[in-house]
Amino acid sequence: MDEEAAKEEHCTDHMIGSHETTCWGCGLRILLSSTSSIFKCGWCGAITNRNQSRRKPDSKWFHGWRRLRDRFFVLVVVLFMLIVISAGVWAVYPTVFLISYFCGVFHCSITAILSIITFSSFFLAAFRHAGRSANVEWGRYPIVGQGGLENYTFCLYCRKPKCPRTHHCRSCRTCVFDMDHHCPFIGNCVGAANHRSFIAFLVLIIISCTYVAILTTYAAYHIWPPLEISVRYNHQHAVTVLKVVVTALARSVLLLPPRGFVLLYLAFASLSVEIGIFVLLWQQLCLIYEGNTYINSLSFENNIDVGRGCHNLLRFFGCPYLAFRILLGSANAIKFQQRLSSKLL
Repeated sequence: MDEEAAKEEHCTDHMIGSHETTCWGCGLRILLSSTSSIFKCGWCGAITNRNQSRRKPDSKWFHGWRRLRDRFFVLVVVLFMLIVISAGVWAVYPTVFLISYFCGVFHCSITAILSIITFSSFFLAAFRHAGRSANVEWGRYPIVGQGGLENYTFCLYCRKPKCPRTHHCRSCRTCVFDMDHHCPFIGNCVGAANHRSFIAFLVLIIISCTYVAILTTYAAYHIWPPLEISVRYNHQHAVTVLKVVVTALARSVLLLPPRGFVLLYLAFASLSVEIGIFVLLWQQLCLIYEGNTYINSLSFENNIDVGRGCHNLLRFFGCPYLAFRILLGSANAIKFQQRLSSKLL
C-alpha cells in the first residue's frame, strides 16, 4: 500500500509540474514539463519554439524604401552592363577590324553570345521566385498524418508551416526554401529555384570582364601615343629614369583621343568588378562544397548536415548519377544518395 501511494503521489507531482499545450501542426494536445520551451510533436513531427518572438512588422514606408532600393540597384546593374557593351563596341572594334575582317566578325559574335547569356542568367536570377515552400495541410488531426510535418516549424509572418532549410525574407515578405541571402543587386533572394542562375551569372560576369580587359588593353596599346624618353638607363639613376617614364606616360595620356580614355575606363572598371565578383563566387562555391548556405552558416537552425565534399557541387549543378559514379566511385555514390535521402525525408 505504501508503495502504491508513493507511485500515486509521484504521478500527482508530475502532473502538477506539467501542463497541456496544443501542437500547431496537428491540433493534438501534448503534455509538457513547465521548463519545455522547444518541443516536437510525437505524432506529426512539427517543432514548436515558444521562445520564438515575432519582430515588429516593417512599416509600409520602410518596405517601400527597400523595394525602391532593390529596383535602383537592378537598374544600375543593367545600365552598367549596357554601357560596357556599347562603349566596348564603339572603342574596341575599330581596332579589331583593322587586324582582319574575320577577326572583327569573330569577336562581334563572341560579344553577342556573352551578352545574351549573361543577361539571360541575370533575368532568371532576378525575376524568378527564389524558392517556394511546399504547401501542406496542417492544423487538424484527421488531415495531418503521422510524420506529415516532420521537422516543420511555423512562420509567424506568413502564418503557415515552413519546411526545414526555409527562412523568411523581410525584404521579399515571403518564405524562401534553401535561402542563401537576399541580394539587392538582383532585387531578389537567392534560393533553391534561382541559385544556379545566380552562380551562372557570377561566372559569366567574370568571363565577360576578363574578355573586356584583354580586348581593351590590346586596343589601348595600339592607339597609345609613342613615349618620348631621352634618358638612358643607369642603375645609379633609377629614380630619375622612373620619374622620366612617369612624366612621359602622363604626357601621352593627355594626347589620347576620347576613345583611349574610354578604353582605360573599361579596363580598370572590368578588372575591379572581376575581383569583387571572384571573391563572392569563391565564397559561394565554398559554401556549396560544404553543403551549406550563407544564412544557415550564421545559425544552427534548419541545418541538414550532408557532409562536405565534391558530391555537393555535383548535386548542386544537377550532374547525372553517372558523374557521381565516375568521380566518387559506385559504392560512395550509392552511400551518399542513401544518406541524403534519409536526411531529407
